[in-house]
Amino acid sequence: MTITRRNVLLGATAAAALAPIAARAQTSEVVIGVIYPLSGASAQIGVDAQKAFETAADIINKNYDFELPLAKGEGLSGLGGAKVRLVFADHQADPQKGRAEAERLITQEKVCAIVGTYQSAVAVTVSQICERYQIPFISADNSSPSLHRRGLKFYFRAAPHDEMFSTAMFDFFDAMKKKGTKIDTLSLFHEDTIFGTDSGNAQTKLARERGYKIVADIKYRANSPSLSAEVQQLKAGNADVLMPSSYTTDGILLVKTMAELGYKPPAIVAQDAGFSEKALYDAVGDKLEGVISRGSFSLDLAAKRPMVGKINAMYKEKSGKDFNDYSSRQFMGLIVMADAINRAKSTDGEKIREALVATDMPGETTIMPWKRVKFDDMGQNNDADPVLLQYVGGKFVTIFPPQAAVAEAVWPMK
Repeated sequence: MTITRRNVLLGATAAAALAPIAARAQTSEVVIGVIYPLSGASAQIGVDAQKAFETAADIINKNYDFELPLAKGEGLSGLGGAKVRLVFADHQADPQKGRAEAERLITQEKVCAIVGTYQSAVAVTVSQICERYQIPFISADNSSPSLHRRGLKFYFRAAPHDEMFSTAMFDFFDAMKKKGTKIDTLSLFHEDTIFGTDSGNAQTKLARERGYKIVADIKYRANSPSLSAEVQQLKAGNADVLMPSSYTTDGILLVKTMAELGYKPPAIVAQDAGFSEKALYDAVGDKLEGVISRGSFSLDLAAKRPMVGKINAMYKEKSGKDFNDYSSRQFMGLIVMADAINRAKSTDGEKIREALVATDMPGETTIMPWKRVKFDDMGQNNDADPVLLQYVGGKFVTIFPPQAAVAEAVWPMK
C-alpha cells in the first residue's frame, strides 16, 4: 500500500479514537459472574452467598488495612485501579438452568470469570460451559471430589473436597479411640446427587481402610417427602456414629423424623451442607446439642488473626449472620479469583488461568485455617486444612485438629 498523507491522517485519527478506549479498558470495571440458587428451596444459601461476595467486593474496591490480598488500596492495581463488578445469576439448584445461566453470563454480560455454585451437580454443567468458552471458574464451595478430576484446564477449587473432609473425620475417630472412646460401627446416610454419592463413596473407602464397620449405608432421594423407612433402618443399625450428607431441607426432615421415631445415636458427625446452616439450627437445633460437622472455617481463628473478626463483622452487618463454612469459602473464592485477575493484569481468560496456576497465597493472608492456597495440576488446593466443629450451647466451637481446637469434644452428644 502506498503511504499517502490521507492514510497517515486516517491512521492518526484511528489511533486517537482508540486511545480513550484503551484508557477506559485500563481503568474500567472488571465483571465477574456469580452463580447461585437465589430462588427455590436453597434460596437462603444464595442470599447469604450474595452478601459474602458483596463483602469481598467491598474490600477489593475500597481501602482497608487488612493483611488480605487486594484489601489495601482501591480496586485492582494491576488494571489501573479497576473496580470489580459482580453480576449474579440464579441457577435454582437446576444443573441445566446453571448451564444456560453460565452461557448467558459469558456471552451477554461479558464476564471474565465465574464463581459458584453451592450444589456440586450444578458445578458440573457450569464448569463445562466455562471450559468451552475458556473462562476461569472457581468452585467456591462445591465439595464433590470428582469435580477436579475431569481434565478441565479452567476449573479451580481453593477449598477442601469431601475426601479431605472425610479424612479429617476418620483422623478424629482414630484419635478418640486412642483415648478409649468406643467407635467401631458407622451408619452412612447420603442423598442421591453427586454430593451425597461422592461423600458416601469417600467414607466407605476410609472406613474399609481404617477398620470401621458400616452397619447401614443408606442412599435416599434428595428432597424426599418422607424419611421414615430410612430412619427405621438407621435405628435398627444402632451405629456408634451417624454420618449424614444432606442439604438443609433433608437435614431438617431427618432430625425431625429421628425425634418422632425415638432414634438417638451416640454421635452425629455430618458432612457439613445442611448441618452448617442457620436455618437447620433454627428449626431443630434443640435436638442437635453436641452434633459435629466438618468445616473449612472457624470463627475461633479471630483470636489469633484479628482481621477474621473484623471481616466477619462486615459480613454480619450485611447478612445478620456470622460467617459459616459456606459464606467463608464464597468470600475467599472471590478474593482468590480477583487476586489472579490483578496479577494477570488482564481480563483475558487464558492469562487469568495462568495467574491462577501460579497462585501461592499464604494461609495467614486468608480468613481460613489453611496452610496456603496453591493449586495442583488439576486445579485443586491440597493445603486447605479442614476442621471439625461441635455445636455446643447454640454455637460452633473447633474441636479438631488439635492445633486449631479451642475445646475438647463432648462425646456422646446430649
